[in-house]
Amino acid sequence: MRVFIAAPLFSEAEREFNRKIDELLRSSGFETVLPQRDIGDARTEGHLRVFEKDLAAIDGSDVVVAILDGPDVDSGTAFEIGYAFARGKPVIGLKTDRRIFAPDEEVNNMILQAVARLVRDPASLPSAIREAVAGS
Repeated sequence: MRVFIAAPLFSEAEREFNRKIDELLRSSGFETVLPQRDIGDARTEGHLRVFEKDLAAIDGSDVVVAILDGPDVDSGTAFEIGYAFARGKPVIGLKTDRRIFAPDEEVNNMILQAVARLVRDPASLPSAIREAVAGS
């Protein structure tokens, strides 16, 4: 099963967290697409090329795991969630951050409605992925 990891990737801390999620999923038997490793950098490969590779990678995946940490979801991650949802791909949201979007919303409603399941512990991802794919 192929998993696309949608996540912010602009700081070293973000990239390191993404690598840990990638390692967890690979050690659980999943094939992964980690954009920071597999898609490339728009500054060197060109913005349109990276955009096209990103969409193709989502299309070629069975499920998307989206990192939702922060007071608001990263804009690129939000786009990838919406694209995956529109293409009928199950999306699993991972939120380990206690910060919330608004007093009555942990995550923006548009994101929340697009995710098949929201988990808080990375260790829960493998079972959440299998359940979401089985139910789709």
